[in-house]
Amino acid sequence: MYYLCDYFFENYDMNNKILILFVVFLSVLTVGCEKAGYKQINGVIWNTTYHITYKSDKDFLDSVINTLRNIERSVSAFDSKSIVSQVNRNDTVELDSIFRKVYIKSVEFNKLSLGYFDPTVSPLVNARGFGYEKTNGEDSLDSLLDFIGISKSRIEDNRLLKDDNRLTFNFSAIAKGLGSDEVANMLKRNGVNDFIVEIGGEVVAHGYSPRGGAWNVAIESPSTGLKREAKLIVELENMSMATSGDYRNYKVEDGKKYSHIVNPVTGLANPTDIVSATIIAEHCIDADAFATSCVAMGSELAKIMVEDNGVAAYFIFDDMTVWSSNEFKKLKTIEN
Repeated sequence: MYYLCDYFFENYDMNNKILILFVVFLSVLTVGCEKAGYKQINGVIWNTTYHITYKSDKDFLDSVINTLRNIERSVSAFDSKSIVSQVNRNDTVELDSIFRKVYIKSVEFNKLSLGYFDPTVSPLVNARGFGYEKTNGEDSLDSLLDFIGISKSRIEDNRLLKDDNRLTFNFSAIAKGLGSDEVANMLKRNGVNDFIVEIGGEVVAHGYSPRGGAWNVAIESPSTGLKREAKLIVELENMSMATSGDYRNYKVEDGKKYSHIVNPVTGLANPTDIVSATIIAEHCIDADAFATSCVAMGSELAKIMVEDNGVAAYFIFDDMTVWSSNEFKKLKTIEN
């Protein structure tokens, strides 16, 4: 997923169908937004990129970095000193507000998704080679499933208690969504009303774009190449958007494709018929969790979940056909 500055959107020929490198999007975006009095902050964190555009005469680079580092120090399993890493090692550690927020949200979505969303799936993710540490593969699938399940843990007296000490957590499925939310909240606290925050494709759009209207955000057409093409343009105002899929992050072993999204119910990393799930929600952490759940569940269950909960969802299937929920149909969109 990527976002388009309105300066670029107005000058983009939607009928050309030309594949444009992401760097071109960013270069034009920078030119257009600077002309309209918007500032840009771009960088790399958590093995992905972030891009922030906001209208203000102040420089919030340090505040953005501090916000993201606070999240990293709390819930990044790739940081050995983080709170979640200490929890995984069964160290005695007090939880902070970020960890509690992510944990409570994970419990909520674990129930909502019938168990398909579960941050304790990390041993299976590690076993597949997508996690924060490598495993030797000696543990059988059944033995790994024995100590997976967020329901086997709870918060008491500001500490995380486990029913099984082998239980570990990896909150990567919603960390980017949380990051986008937290940066957005920081900007709002500082009086910024017009901005867009994007971390690894997870977007929070607020107020107005340089053109004066809603922000135009593109849903990317699934592709494993370096070039990217917009499948659909969505107009966002005071909303968040997240996309999850297995078309870029996967492995091929012995001729078989393994997704980075592991099914916590079966323990398998098999791809589903949904190659890309996009969710529009008020908060990006919710959109992120819903999107991951949908890909893990597959279309049959995912359609029921999003419709029952009134969620705006857009799915792209492995045969490149699409499906959108009733709430998504209410949004303003432009086909590419």
